[in-house]
Amino acid sequence: MTEVAAPHVPVRARRPHLRRAPAFPTWAAKTVMAVTGLVFTSFVVVHMIGNLKVFGGAAGFDGYAEWLRTLLHPLVPHEGVLWALRVVLVLSLVAHVGCSVVLARRSRASAGPRRRRTGLTAASFGARSMMLTGIVMLLFVVFHVLDMTTGTPPAASDSFVPGSAYANLVASLARPWVAAFYGFTMVLLAVHVAHGVRTAAGDLGVTGIRSRAAATVVGGVAAVAVLVGNAMIPIAVQAGWLA
Repeated sequence: MTEVAAPHVPVRARRPHLRRAPAFPTWAAKTVMAVTGLVFTSFVVVHMIGNLKVFGGAAGFDGYAEWLRTLLHPLVPHEGVLWALRVVLVLSLVAHVGCSVVLARRSRASAGPRRRRTGLTAASFGARSMMLTGIVMLLFVVFHVLDMTTGTPPAASDSFVPGSAYANLVASLARPWVAAFYGFTMVLLAVHVAHGVRTAAGDLGVTGIRSRAAATVVGGVAAVAVLVGNAMIPIAVQAGWLA
């Protein structure tokens, strides 16, 4: 007998696995990081300008600190504006750090095990060091609050006096290791700001060649200003110019 072949039944092709879209889109995370990053950049520039009042002596610097506490008083409660600013900065910090972690994980996942290696340039160094400099900035913020705001040892000096902004600043930076830490942190902050402003401009839709070049210049100027302005203070204290 002749063997009859079984009819060919086509095998249904498997559909490729489709990844679900993340609940929080990448573009939204980049936008949040850009906005909060610009908030922090504006803050550090203004804060640096205020810090330069330390060169005017104790009366001027303590007067500036008191002005911050009484800003818009009695329209708002004592230190009301200062606390509102702190809340905005804390919320911005949480959002900035959270989105940076999300984006870093997604970047590693999309790159896969084999990543393309490129030469080290100024731009690539800034990009690669953003996570590291960001972590150092976070640690610095914690230390700075314990040192200059709450007076918590060992971050703060033994002679910390609440409300004595000038004396507390000089006493803290008179310690060589603190002065060195502040100076080193300002270098990393400059790198973070320079690259961050340029990246934020792109994430917010600034794509023109001239516009991106302008953003690069603005970021560079802000970074140098913050570095030089803030680094002069521990140098002046260590040199004995501020006492």
